[in-house]
Amino acid sequence: MNLPNRLTITRILLVPVLIIIYMFPYADFGIEVANFHVLNTDISLVNLVILVIFIVASFTDYLDGQIARREDLVTTFGKFVDPIADKLLINTIFLLLASNQVINIIIPIIMISRDTIVDAIKMSAASKQVVVAASKLGKLKTVTQIIAICMLLLNNFPFSALNIDVATIFAWIATVVSVISGIDYFMKNREMLMETM
Repeated sequence: MNLPNRLTITRILLVPVLIIIYMFPYADFGIEVANFHVLNTDISLVNLVILVIFIVASFTDYLDGQIARREDLVTTFGKFVDPIADKLLINTIFLLLASNQVINIIIPIIMISRDTIVDAIKMSAASKQVVVAASKLGKLKTVTQIIAICMLLLNNFPFSALNIDVATIFAWIATVVSVISGIDYFMKNREMLMETM
C-alpha cells in the first residue's frame, strides 16, 4: 500500500477515535473534563482534542492528494476510498455535534442526503465509463464545512464575545452550499441520468 492510501486509511481509522473521545461518559467514571474560559467562551478539553485530530485528519486529505499526483501514485483504491474517508470524517463530526444539540439535526441529515445522491450520480456515471469531475462548488462545500466544524468545536470563539453566533451561521452556509453543489452535480449529469426514462 502506497503512502497516500495509508494516509487515507489513517483518516478513516481516526473516525472511531473521534466518536469514542466525544461520546465517552467521563462523568460516569469520575473524570472531570477541563474547561478553558477565554473571552466569555467556555471550551472543553474534549472539544480541543477533537479539533486537533480533525485538523490533522483534514491535512492528511490535502497531503495524500498532493503526494499521489506528484509521485504518480493515483490508484483505483485511492479514488474509491478517499471521498469515503472525507465524508465519514466530516459527517461524523456534524452528527456528534447534533447529538449534543450544538447544531440542528437537519444540518447533517441534509448533508448526508446530498452526499448519497451525488455518490449515486457518480456510480451511475462510472457504470457508463463517464468521469464526473469534482466541481468548484463541491470544493467550496468542503471548505465551508471545515470552517464551520472548527468554529463549532471552539464554541463560536472569538465571535461569542460579540454575541454573534457565526459558527451556527457558517454551519447553515455549509448546508446551503452543500445543497447547491448537489443540484449542480445533478444538472450537469441530468441527460445521462434521464436517458433511459
